[in-house]
Amino acid sequence: MHDTDITIVGAGAAGLSLAHRLRSRPGAAALPRVTLVEAPEGGLRPPERTWCFWERPGGEYDGALTASWGSLRVRGPDGSEVVGRPDPFRYKMLRSGAFEALLSRGAGAPHRVEAVVDGVRDIPGGAEVTGTYEDGRALALRSRWVFDSRPPPVLPPARTTLLQHFKGWFVRCEQPVFDPAAADLMDFRTPQPPHGLSFGYVLPTGPREALVEYTEFSGAALDDAAYDRALGHYVRDVLGVGRYTVADTEHGVIPMTDGSFPRRTGASVFRIGAGGGATRPSTGYTFAAIQRQTRAIASAHAAGRVPVPPASHSRRARAMDAVLLRGLDSGRVDGAEFFTRLFQRVPMERLLRFLDGQTGMGEDLRIGLHTPVSAMLRTAAELPLLPRRRPRAR
Repeated sequence: MHDTDITIVGAGAAGLSLAHRLRSRPGAAALPRVTLVEAPEGGLRPPERTWCFWERPGGEYDGALTASWGSLRVRGPDGSEVVGRPDPFRYKMLRSGAFEALLSRGAGAPHRVEAVVDGVRDIPGGAEVTGTYEDGRALALRSRWVFDSRPPPVLPPARTTLLQHFKGWFVRCEQPVFDPAAADLMDFRTPQPPHGLSFGYVLPTGPREALVEYTEFSGAALDDAAYDRALGHYVRDVLGVGRYTVADTEHGVIPMTDGSFPRRTGASVFRIGAGGGATRPSTGYTFAAIQRQTRAIASAHAAGRVPVPPASHSRRARAMDAVLLRGLDSGRVDGAEFFTRLFQRVPMERLLRFLDGQTGMGEDLRIGLHTPVSAMLRTAAELPLLPRRRPRAR
């Protein structure tokens, strides 16, 4: 006997998105009973998170957005600017608190359970999630299907593994220094690591307020003091914002790897989100792929099929990503120059579709001509000779 039809472990972008999709499925005769298991408040539950993505206006999350922008800017290491309007897309910011509030409204909201999960296993006719409630009671939740959105305990064997790691400050300035109509997607006026890249990221929510992040693609995350030094330098010396206060912070680490993540770990157990391969290996973008993944799961369940999560990215996209990751890690490709050149030479709408894996082969080839072709070809020739190794703990 099942306690619920579907259990979702984890209330991050993937868990919330799947819960949302399951209650808004076209053609479903009845909504499934969904239980969302999340960590209790405290050290195990992450603070509020921010997810950004591009899509057309009128999206299903528009009512919950913190902000959106019709113009995007990229700055090269020398300060040169590329500013464009990626019509028909807008760049959108969704915060986890607003997403949770959206999910709690209306019919089909999931039953929410706070517990520390220590196991997910197949049982006859379904799967069981076990763990401990905050008050010490044992959790044993049985359902037909389980979707686990937690990060995997270890990363898969890969030829290249980098980390996209970042810290952000929500700053408030005394003077109006930000343009609320434009977001800075990548600002390479930051000290560049010898392998990988770094950039600033500025999302203005008003003339005096913005989320300002320092991001690196490199082999290891920094300590908190190093992030604060990098952010302080960027805010004061690069942006020159004058007097400001930090209202809140956020940070994260996203694996960027050409390893393969299993999407099915049992007869009734599946992985979703970054742990199910939704992250684009060469950029760290995840949210849009999660939407495709969870939409397909909900459609399969509504049709009575086994709801196996589909691959989030095509083989061609993953092959291109493997080349770029290796080029960045080897130092053969200058990351700041690579992305600056792409934004300078490729129409922004097309480039955003490319970064999201939504371009055709012809478009991919034309975009590839604007990359350092000899370095990329040399790296592509090298890849088949490299062994796949399990990454060391970082």
